[in-house]
Amino acid sequence: MTLGAAGSVEAVFREERGRLLATLVRQFGDLDLAEEVASEAVAAALEHWPVHGVPGRPAAWLLTTARRKAVDRLRRDKAYAARLALMHADAEREAVALPTEEDDVPDERLRLFFTCCHPALPIEAQTALTLRCLAGLSTPEVARAFLVPAATMAQRIVRAKRKIRDARIPFRVPDAHELPGRLPGVLRVVYLIFTEAYAASAGPELVRADLAEEAIRLARILHRLLPDEHEVMGLLALLLLVDARRAARTDAEGALVLLDEQDRSLWDRDSIAEGRTLVVAALRARAPGQYGLQAAIAAVHDEAADVATTDWPQVVELYGVLAQVAPSPLVDLNRAVAVAMRDGPAAGLELIDALADDERLRGYHLLPSARADLLRRLGRHGDAAVAYRLALETVGNEPERAYLERRLSEMVRAQR
Repeated sequence: MTLGAAGSVEAVFREERGRLLATLVRQFGDLDLAEEVASEAVAAALEHWPVHGVPGRPAAWLLTTARRKAVDRLRRDKAYAARLALMHADAEREAVALPTEEDDVPDERLRLFFTCCHPALPIEAQTALTLRCLAGLSTPEVARAFLVPAATMAQRIVRAKRKIRDARIPFRVPDAHELPGRLPGVLRVVYLIFTEAYAASAGPELVRADLAEEAIRLARILHRLLPDEHEVMGLLALLLLVDARRAARTDAEGALVLLDEQDRSLWDRDSIAEGRTLVVAALRARAPGQYGLQAAIAAVHDEAADVATTDWPQVVELYGVLAQVAPSPLVDLNRAVAVAMRDGPAAGLELIDALADDERLRGYHLLPSARADLLRRLGRHGDAAVAYRLALETVGNEPERAYLERRLSEMVRAQR
């Protein structure tokens, strides 16, 4: 490496954190211990590398240093003596070849994914651990991502680690017959991270670019580790195709710009091309999954020159298939909006009104917001104003609130 020593440590640790932690947890079976000695290894590198130079295999150097510190700590603690012996016995039984400073660090991150996303953990804990351990975010960064105090997030992460330890959740990749039941949970966590980034649930920003990039990075890691899984391809394709529009989703002042008003020249064509390639591969599955289908819908939007020339019949058809594969009121809502674009606002409004009593959409601001938009297009300004007010009661982030308030003002003026 030619970077400065401090920059080299940061760069290596950022890129290799997940692999380093996963390998340490694989050997020592303790996530807390792995994090602590990994941090100590980084501190040692900051002292050693400026004097002696950056090693040829910096990740392996960090792993070797962290492993020695872990062994020293365990040997000093009598309570861990039996456990250390048991871990050595397990390693010998499983014939685990531990890397040396001259070896490449093995990629154990898939085990860490399935540990962090174990179904015994609450979904918020799964998400927090994935961001902390695999994305490499600090606890305050994870807290900011979900708009909770750092102390609250720290407690959440501590409880999750304790659950892993006390419940003896295995650090392993599920067997082939278990994978179909476990992989969706991992994909869901990455998807949730991205959806929070795409439209923040609260706060001053519409898009959390840093969080979106972490979600895409996690999806890329999964794709490298499971290259033949069609739904992993579909998820990565979906994230790339949607994130490709990021630069056009807000104007210079940070105000929300809807799809029909976006400057499509700002869309990231490289991400769209990569996403399209992935979605074609994802849809070759015998039974396309929900992420592949969502990615196909995103690709239809990204390929169109504008909203008017979008293939709305195909979008409606894809939402119909998605509703069978992964039934959800959100899918039904999105299909209703697509029907409105294909058949007119009255047809879409009829479908949206049929969703009004669905308890799962209660408090979801996009239901009254979509209804308000269709009422506006029908010239029913008074009814649209009522619907915009309902949406404003539950909207979270400021750019969406400002958009709804602007539309409400237009409806009020139109009634005078």
